[in-house]
Amino acid sequence: MQMTIFVLPISMLLFFVLFFGIGFILNMLLRMSWIMAIIYPIIAIFIIDKVRFIEYFRDPWESFSSLGAELSSLALADILILSSGMAGAIVAGITIRLLRKKGYRMF
Repeated sequence: MQMTIFVLPISMLLFFVLFFGIGFILNMLLRMSWIMAIIYPIIAIFIIDKVRFIEYFRDPWESFSSLGAELSSLALADILILSSGMAGAIVAGITIRLLRKKGYRMF
């Protein structure tokens, strides 16, 4: 399926804003500045891979080799979209740290 030139930047912006917002809220509630940046790779694996989570413990060799095959077959657009989500999670951590440094206290 082809992605048009209009869909890619909108998808990248949506992933950035989505994971920035989720990361910002989690950082405020849990008081851990980098929690979303740590959780995001797991979420990205769930998005990419078609293997159930329990299979990573039951048959790790097959599951991780399937994940490697899926990662190597990603299109450039998919990589850009997933990278913008990671960037949103990192920017949320940076924003929370800056706000706390300037004296803002969240919850």
